[in-house]
Amino acid sequence: MVVLYAVVALNAVNDHVIVPFTALVARCAAALLAGIESGIVVTGTVMRSPSFALDVHNGCNGIEAAILLIAAILAFPASLRSRLIGIAASAVAIELLNLVRLSSLFWLGEHHRQVFDFFHVAVWQSLIILAAISLFILWSLKFAERPPLESR
Repeated sequence: MVVLYAVVALNAVNDHVIVPFTALVARCAAALLAGIESGIVVTGTVMRSPSFALDVHNGCNGIEAAILLIAAILAFPASLRSRLIGIAASAVAIELLNLVRLSSLFWLGEHHRQVFDFFHVAVWQSLIILAAISLFILWSLKFAERPPLESR
């Protein structure tokens, strides 16, 4: 996990991979809201409407939860194929959930500002970490290698 965080923390990786990815996440979250909200403009990592703005920072782009999940999958005994399937599927799942998270937070910030901070800090952070743990458990039950049964 430390290695993955160290790679993400490199300025070149942050500037050329993480920031553009975060901007893409912001655009996708705004697109998800397009059916129920109008006037959302995305500039870089900032989603903005006439009455609310949300800047998607590192930590809010799903990367940290994905790193936690990837590290757990890599540390668990399984074949390379199983690990790659787990990493790909779970990273996609975390990012899709994160799009729902960002869209709902933007909507809450725009329409129910008084509960935005509670949902941002308490509800959604907990749900994302719980989702990462749940995805790991599901993956490990399906793909992880089982030790051979000892004969008696």
